[in-house]
Amino acid sequence: MRFKLIIAMVDDDKTDLTLETAREKGATGCTVITNARGEGLTPQKTFLGLSVSGQRDVILLLVEEHMSRHILEAIGAACEFEKKPGTGVAFQIDIEDAIGLTSQIKKIEEEIDEGDL
Repeated sequence: MRFKLIIAMVDDDKTDLTLETAREKGATGCTVITNARGEGLTPQKTFLGLSVSGQRDVILLLVEEHMSRHILEAIGAACEFEKKPGTGVAFQIDIEDAIGLTSQIKKIEEEIDEGDL
């Protein structure tokens, strides 16, 4: 089985929506890294040296290759990345090898056998 890593950087108020959307499309788990900071085309404003921007979270989703594009597109649509600049970004990268995924692989195989994927 081949995997992709989807990395989503979202405003903290979009984290739950991102996770729910990914699970609906077949993701079996994630890791959330909180309190990240990002900067796009326009630098963030500061007040007395303190950032006034909201907190961002980095969400890591290790997903089966055949589901990855559907999950990525669903996250982008749900969080309105293309409609509202600065709301977040998501991308995927190839995973050469991974261990520790036995329970997730069993779940994915069950869904494939049931025809859900």
